[in-house]
Amino acid sequence: MMGNVTTICLDIAKSVFQVHGVDAASEVVVRRKLTHGRVLAFFEGAGHRIEQDKASDR
Repeated sequence: MMGNVTTICLDIAKSVFQVHGVDAASEVVVRRKLTHGRVLAFFEGAGHRIEQDKASDR
């Protein structure tokens, strides 16, 4: 499912997370709405490193 994803944006809201992933050509590969309880399960086994965007530290 996420093998071709190069970038993931995770929009954090009060009750859900919006996940938006694109490939190297900036084509949408995954777009999902996840509850807080399903976020870790979604990323488990994906083999990707997860980092916090520096801009969100402000």
